[in-house]
Amino acid sequence: MARLFGTDGVRGIANTFLSPELAFVLGRVGAGVIGQKFGRPPKVIVGRDTRLSGDMLGAAVMAGIASVGGHALDVGVIPTPGVAFLVRDLSADAGIIVSASHNPMEYNGIKFISADGFKLSDEEELEIEEHIIFDERGQLSLNLNDAFSRPVGDSVGKVSRSHHAGERYLEYAKSTLDVGLEGLKVVVDCANGAASRYTPRLLEDLGASVTAIHNEPDGRNINAGCGSTCPETLAKTVVEVHADVGLAHDGDADRLIAVDEKGNLVDGDHIMAICGLDLLRRGMLPKDSIVATVYSNLGLSKTFAREGGNVVITKNGDRYVLEEMRKQGVILGGEQSGHIIFLDRNTTGDGLITALALLSVLKRTGASLSELASCMDVYPQVLVNVNVRDKEGLFSSSVINEVIEWAKETMGEDGRIFVRPSGTESLIRVLGEGPDESMVREVVSKVASIIEKELG
Repeated sequence: MARLFGTDGVRGIANTFLSPELAFVLGRVGAGVIGQKFGRPPKVIVGRDTRLSGDMLGAAVMAGIASVGGHALDVGVIPTPGVAFLVRDLSADAGIIVSASHNPMEYNGIKFISADGFKLSDEEELEIEEHIIFDERGQLSLNLNDAFSRPVGDSVGKVSRSHHAGERYLEYAKSTLDVGLEGLKVVVDCANGAASRYTPRLLEDLGASVTAIHNEPDGRNINAGCGSTCPETLAKTVVEVHADVGLAHDGDADRLIAVDEKGNLVDGDHIMAICGLDLLRRGMLPKDSIVATVYSNLGLSKTFAREGGNVVITKNGDRYVLEEMRKQGVILGGEQSGHIIFLDRNTTGDGLITALALLSVLKRTGASLSELASCMDVYPQVLVNVNVRDKEGLFSSSVINEVIEWAKETMGEDGRIFVRPSGTESLIRVLGEGPDESMVREVVSKVASIIEKELG
């Protein structure tokens, strides 16, 4: 069977593959592994987003934690970065978030946070996986003859609930802002997710005038035609109410996408450019560098280079961005999708803190968001996905390697070509980027056609 953990925990359609039984086993084994590390039953913070299956899976996870003598502290519906903060703030041993982020409501996920607030490493996830058994049909085995204790009597673990933990996170988020937001008119799209109870109130408390949309979760409408992956309604509302800015989260609020006062999209690359250049100009950006992924627009690197800064590029995925940030000793990094990490403020992508950082630049400079976003020239990007029989053949085909080298020479220093196999599907992604869109399309088309001919 393929790895249980993906790039962002264990994810699948709730009550099928991601069943209550699997959630229980993950809670039990995860708490067992963590307990062995600390030499005692662990205290684990458990939060979730608003999707219908969250109660079911959360209850199963917490039962699993209690089955090894652990203490599960249920903090209810809360943004993913809130759990990362609370693990450290409440001196817990770990955190678990029941959420499928930007995915449709029928999906859910279970992801772990370590005692330092960071996601588990690949090695730690593999250690958990080693104790979880699937049969030859891929069905979960409930033969729990594992290495972990099964206490009885007064040694059984417990589940307690905190109704105020979210307040601690909100107060902390407020403390990261260095200016007031009075006078700003903001529209917030909460994706009918975890941000619904948090971001509008946070901004209002700080003085902004807030219009909230998609902030009435019913368990079924999370990410449904709204949020950071579908900002069209947000853009329309911003223009209609003459707002200064629109902000959109995904279901668990670890992402932020913005819209300027004209209704134009301001994606994660633009947000990093705006906030990163502001820090750079104020001498507050360590090593004058930020971290972005291979899918970030080339304009981001060009913008920073123009002002004496640097963009370190890493492979796609916020966990890899974070690894590189820690390695490089920098405090800002993220993805075009809106996962932005301010490492001096939280240990994961945090849509609320990113919103405050962006709004603080607006207030401090007095510029409009469209003016701030114009700092970055956007290079045309062309992405083609090629279905193939064997994606590993990419690395051994001399014909494909030759056309890729031709593409690199053709694109020159002002462009780039990026070819990689998908991590989850039988396809190869071809991304081209450069100042001349017609040339980029021509180059990408030729590379894709050769790959299809050789491997399709």
